Amino acid sequence: MGIIIWLIVGGVAGWLAGMIMRDNNSIIVNIVVGIVGAVIAGLLFGGGANLNNGVTITSFIYSLVGAIILLAIVNLVRRGRVR
Repeated sequence: MGIIIWLIVGGVAGWLAGMIMRDNNSIIVNIVVGIVGAVIAGLLFGGGANLNNGVTITSFIYSLVGAIILLAIVNLVRRGRVR
């Protein structure tokens, strides 16, 4: 059940990251970037992704920051600039 919750959290983080970055990518791209960004941020900031832990404000903020950074990288690669 933990992985489903983290997929939902990553999807919401990707959607919010797309809104923050004022991105014109599709919602599916933003959700996928959010999920990948949440996993990467969990590994970097959290000391390892443990899916058994509950979702906290800190873990959600880490996921959002990871999604924003990854979305900026995706925009840089796709368009050559970051908004």
